Amino acid sequence: MKTITISLLMLFSLSAFAQSNTELKKHFEAYYKQMKAQGDKQGVINAMTHLDVIEPSVARKDTLAYIYLSEGQYMQALNTIGVDKNESDSDMNVEVKAVALKNLNQPKMALEHFEVLYKRNPNVYLAYEIADMNIQTGDLAGAKEKLNYALSNVKDDMKRAFYETQKPYETSMKAAIFYLKGLLTFNENKTANIDAALKLMNDALAIDPNFNLAKISREALEAQKAQQAAAQNKN
Repeated sequence: MKTITISLLMLFSLSAFAQSNTELKKHFEAYYKQMKAQGDKQGVINAMTHLDVIEPSVARKDTLAYIYLSEGQYMQALNTIGVDKNESDSDMNVEVKAVALKNLNQPKMALEHFEVLYKRNPNVYLAYEIADMNIQTGDLAGAKEKLNYALSNVKDDMKRAFYETQKPYETSMKAAIFYLKGLLTFNENKTANIDAALKLMNDALAIDPNFNLAKISREALEAQKAQQAAAQNKN
């Protein structure tokens, strides 16, 4: 009799728990819809976090991490899905890891995930991002390969955003590629390649005279060239 009573109590508890979870899920699904309708991103994050606790889902975690990313909460995004490279990761998952790590100034780790995205879907935008980080990490051969691909496949209507000024701006992707090729060329030989790097900066500015980074880089290269000439005259 005692055994039967315990079993009945356990069944009742399990049933109540299942019913409680179902009600909670309905509540947070409704809460999620309301927060989404109101444009309350933090409310959406809270709702999805509760839903994932109640009913864990890889797809939900990926979406939650993407929302964190879109809000600039890079560490929270990575804490949600981790940083390891897995073949089974969705494109969204890989993109979150790549972009979050890049924004946290971890280019070497970010590159692993950008390369996965590029392998799955090679395109000019990814080639540019990878080349940029290749230069930062000293992989000049890798940067050259990606920039050659980008220049061969870029279209005139493609744009890229830059954020080094107070007001973000867009420039022609082709101009951006010439600018990055200029940096690469200079880094390949900082003494012999100044003129070649300057030409590439001028090529970028011929496409977009207002391209701020190209103007700053051209001025820096011209100053470097003047310093070299002054040093040679002294000798």
